[in-house]
Amino acid sequence: MKIQENRNGENLYIYLTGELDEHSVCAVREQTDRLIDENAGLSRAVFNLAGIKFMDSTGIGFLIGRYKKLQKYGMTMYLENPNAGADKILALSGVYSLMPKL
Repeated sequence: MKIQENRNGENLYIYLTGELDEHSVCAVREQTDRLIDENAGLSRAVFNLAGIKFMDSTGIGFLIGRYKKLQKYGMTMYLENPNAGADKILALSGVYSLMPKL
């Protein structure tokens, strides 16, 4: 799993590439939590999922955990560019009611 970030004004963009599953989620969680902590005080975080090739329920749990962490900092969370498979999983799970898709 590869993670890249970009800060643009009041926005933190996090780009995820690879598989978001039980084998990768621990390292991804540590890296994204560090990015969130380092950028506390921004207004929103946008998770770009264009590079996600596979995501299971562990990935949904990861996203919900980051949503809760961002809420503690008063930051909103958005998702952008999920592939068709991830989009279907996110829509069916109701994740978009917490973190809208851009």
